[in-house]
Amino acid sequence: MSCFSCFSSHEKKSSNKKTNGNGNRRVQSETALDTQTGAPQHNDFNKQKNSPENGNSKDASDKLGKGNIAAQTFTFRELAAATKNFRQECLLGEGGFGRVYKGRLENGNQLAAIKQLDRNGLQGNKEFLVEVLMLSLLHHQNLVNLIGYCADGDQRLLVYEYMSLGSLEDHLLDLAPNQKPLNWFTRMKIATGAAKGLEYLHDKANPPVIYRDLKSSNILLDEEFNPKLSDFGLAKLGPVGDKTHVSSRVMGTYGYCAPEYARTGQLTLKSDVYSFGVVLLELITGRRAIDTTRKTDEQNLVTWAQPFFKDPSKYPAMADPLLEGDFPVRGLNQAVAVAAMCLQEESAVRPLMSDVVTALSFLAITPETEGNPAPPNVCSSPSTDKMSFDEKDKQDDDSSQERERAVAEAIEWGSNHKRSQGGSGLSI
Repeated sequence: MSCFSCFSSHEKKSSNKKTNGNGNRRVQSETALDTQTGAPQHNDFNKQKNSPENGNSKDASDKLGKGNIAAQTFTFRELAAATKNFRQECLLGEGGFGRVYKGRLENGNQLAAIKQLDRNGLQGNKEFLVEVLMLSLLHHQNLVNLIGYCADGDQRLLVYEYMSLGSLEDHLLDLAPNQKPLNWFTRMKIATGAAKGLEYLHDKANPPVIYRDLKSSNILLDEEFNPKLSDFGLAKLGPVGDKTHVSSRVMGTYGYCAPEYARTGQLTLKSDVYSFGVVLLELITGRRAIDTTRKTDEQNLVTWAQPFFKDPSKYPAMADPLLEGDFPVRGLNQAVAVAAMCLQEESAVRPLMSDVVTALSFLAITPETEGNPAPPNVCSSPSTDKMSFDEKDKQDDDSSQERERAVAEAIEWGSNHKRSQGGSGLSI
């Protein structure tokens, strides 16, 4: 998973805050799209007669609502005025797509994040077209809202709702001096919301959508720390019918890609589940997916975590030191168990996102919330710490079964809690 010697592009994306140079590497070998995820049919786009995107537009629009784009169209002049002619003072961040600016739209009442395509950047027209298509047709409280776009001449810009607190990365991994770290329940609230966004893409979208670029910098936060997934330029339609996967050139961000996808280019919904496991592990530990400033054996977060996964008694040692021990041990044990299940090497045994949502549903509930029963207790085996070296294989099997049991208990508890609150089915 950690060996991508042929990929060397380096970038960091942040939609609402300027980057500090300590970014992630985007894994990209060629263009993001093939004939399965093309562009919507639209007059502005069809002017590009020689563009390879146009050959795919009919296929994609047939699969996703005939390409009816509800997003508003803007002129370049309107967006230049909204950003004070793209002044430096309005710059929020910069990434593979280009620069992101804070702007006030012409009506004067709506703030927006305006992303301008860098024609020499890592992403291009195809990613632009896919993002317009996806966000015009997919709507959920945990997906960022696309207000509109601009396709004037060779200018390509996207206009999103403004997310006032920036990205999860800004509050978890890039803390400024004296910045207060996220508490445990806020972290679990963010994890649950991000999981619900993925669940919508996997289970409610038809055909299903593979997000393909889940990472902390792509999870944006509103003023109440409600998370929304952003940046859908790499999104791809998932397998339908009797197909088990879609084939794709390897795309994504180093440290978050599922190992089987990195090896074979075969993309499934479980590829997103793995990436979610990495983000959940970041929330638990406060560590980056890849951190070259650490010792060699600690640079890859998943590799560092594997020994802890085998011994549930050591789960609390994984907690972010900035939490200063202020977290429910049972809740942390459950979160680590869910992360471990998502990060299974074999994709088939990873849970569905619907199961992850159910398992996480109680973790964001604060103790002050009235009328909520205690979450299930997740204890290590009494004999775990006394295992001899000769019993290591049995210990590995037992810890794996214990993780599965913990997740099953959490799912059952989450389902019971929803029924007790008058809900039915999964939270969407």
